[in-house]
Amino acid sequence: MLRSAAEACGGRVLIAMLTGMGHDGLAGTSCVIEKGGAAIAQAGLCHAILPLPDIAPKLRQMLRSVSA
Repeated sequence: MLRSAAEACGGRVLIAMLTGMGHDGLAGTSCVIEKGGAAIAQAGLCHAILPLPDIAPKLRQMLRSVSA
C-alpha cells in the first residue's frame, strides 16, 4: 500500500506509523521517503521519533508547512 501511495502521489505522502514497523512497513516507508515523502513513528527510519501523544500535533505541524 505504501509503495502504491508513493507512486500514485509522486512522493506527496505523509506516514504516521502507530505500531511497530515490520518488514512490510519498513519497505513501504523506505519507498515513500525515497520519493520525497515523510514519516513519523515511534521508531526507526522516520523524520521524527515520537511518543504516541506527540504524533498528532507533529502531523498537524507537518501538514501546515506543506500546504503553506
